[in-house]
Amino acid sequence: MTCHKERASRRTATRRSFLKTTAALTAAVSVPYVVPSSVFGTAPPSERIGVGFIGNGNQSTIDLPAFLGHDDVQVLAVCDVNTASYGYKTPDQFLGRKPAQEKVHKFYAAKKPSGSFKGCDAYNDFRDVLVRKDIDAVAIVVPDHWHGLMTVTAAKAGKDIYCEKPLSLCLLQGRAMVKAVREHKRILQTGSHYRSSPANRRACELVRNGRIGQLKRIVALVAEQNAVDPGPGWRPMPVPEGFDYKMWLGPAPKAPYHEGRCFYRFRFNLDYSGGQTTNFGAHSIDVGHWGMGMDLSGPIELEDLGSMWPPRGGLYNTATKVHFRALYANGVELECVTRDPGFGTRFEGTEGWVEYGYKGLRASSDSIKTSPIGPSDIHLPASNPKRTQEASKFHIPDHVRNFLDCVKSRQDPLAAVEIGHRTAAACHLGNIAMLLKRKLRWDPAKEQFIDDEEANRMLSRPMRAPWRL
Repeated sequence: MTCHKERASRRTATRRSFLKTTAALTAAVSVPYVVPSSVFGTAPPSERIGVGFIGNGNQSTIDLPAFLGHDDVQVLAVCDVNTASYGYKTPDQFLGRKPAQEKVHKFYAAKKPSGSFKGCDAYNDFRDVLVRKDIDAVAIVVPDHWHGLMTVTAAKAGKDIYCEKPLSLCLLQGRAMVKAVREHKRILQTGSHYRSSPANRRACELVRNGRIGQLKRIVALVAEQNAVDPGPGWRPMPVPEGFDYKMWLGPAPKAPYHEGRCFYRFRFNLDYSGGQTTNFGAHSIDVGHWGMGMDLSGPIELEDLGSMWPPRGGLYNTATKVHFRALYANGVELECVTRDPGFGTRFEGTEGWVEYGYKGLRASSDSIKTSPIGPSDIHLPASNPKRTQEASKFHIPDHVRNFLDCVKSRQDPLAAVEIGHRTAAACHLGNIAMLLKRKLRWDPAKEQFIDDEEANRMLSRPMRAPWRL
């Protein structure tokens, strides 16, 4: 088989003509990269899904093995603006496109009689992944400010998409993602992997089937900020060798390099993310939406309940303490707050409570916790119906499996694009309410604030030229 060398120079013509050629690519028949069946298990080449993995940082250490573990997948390419370096979530993490490429080669080589495999390419520019006809789907595991642009471009290129949470950087980018995925008939799975937890599904089924009586209140927990702000007076640092910082910034505002701006810590700057509101909130609020049946809607009113923000002049500007209230049209109040253990969703009703979090499923009584879900009750979809025992190590592999199954069946996955968009939107709205420090009214159908132009202007983020949706 052919070993493709990493492309050190970008093809200018490819970039300029990219959007013009994506229509043709969408119509093209994708031909999987053929290798011996001994490498990929029993799945024949015609049934293998060629995957390009975009973003090889901290989350990829979990997501990449989750894709490699399925016999009907072949990871054909990895992509990252960083060649390789230490300094991600933990100082000893050595990550980037070269380590990711080596991980893929090592995984497949272990299954080959020769013990050698060199069939995965490594790229700096995600567009070089998207022009390949043999790639059917992409995993987008990059900072939030790239989610919208990469997803829309991938959809236009005819690729199915697994996009990490939170789905979007801002509400209008999320809406553009929904439009592109639907117009181009693509499959998108949001990385809200707690939907693939049997214990979470059961908690939500207990709520949906009235086991706690009438649902009144939801508490969604988020973690404390887990990075140290360089603080006022921080100074620019030299860009590390092998790191394409200009490409890392992409559509975000031009800014001098500092190690605290990139890698895992990007999430604490509003130019790239929404802090722990969109990080942990994209899980705990998502569970809340699933449990109360509000997947495709949103709150009608939001207000700050005492959030705290860092002093101006530092590198980080996201909420250091999250605390807001969201009221839904069904009368349920959702309170999102920074509190130990950092993740969990509690449903409180007129006859008891149920919660799901790091400790699994808990309830106010054993009778509620063990209450059977009968044949005529509401049954929520399962990513892996055979998985009945709770184990966090299976959440992401099962979530990826659900995505792969839907790539083949063309059915919506567990966390389809509209669901991911609505969850992210609730997080964005909470951030806006906390920033403005006033009560806001929201129209979930029109996706606009009512009689508040200042708040409506915060629903979008400008993109730095030449990037645009």
